[in-house]
Amino acid sequence: GVKPFKCEICDLSFNRKYHLNCHIRTHTGEKPYHCDFCDVRFNQKSHLNKHIKTHTGDKSFKCELCDARFSQKSYLSNHISWHTGVKPFKCEICETRFLRKRSLQKHMITHLEEKPFKCDLCDARFNQKPHLNNHIKIHTGEKPFKCELCD
Repeated sequence: GVKPFKCEICDLSFNRKYHLNCHIRTHTGEKPYHCDFCDVRFNQKSHLNKHIKTHTGDKSFKCELCDARFSQKSYLSNHISWHTGVKPFKCEICETRFLRKRSLQKHMITHLEEKPFKCDLCDARFNQKPHLNNHIKIHTGEKPFKCELCD
């Protein structure tokens, strides 16, 4: 469709002036909508409305497979994926699939060549801090898990 409203900062175009105005706030950092329950601010009214449901307990999206209820449709969709075993988020590099978008985002770090976390006791480097923390246990001899049969 026709998108006559163009952002002068990044050249992105929109079909409505309202959408352009919302977009411009991503550049300016302006967040005019604030939550009356806490200090969180939003750049779009719709984002505030979704957030308010976390305070009011409004959970109008119900799972048909169990009694779980959710405040947002996307939360229900994620929950249903858990029931069905469908993993909708796929890594385009190694094709591993994930239940949650956040899990895929964390996984993508493993494909980065950059490894900013260095062990002070040897030359090992890691791309995630938890991996470094696990590695350090090799040096300290720490064994955080106990076998119920052996110990």
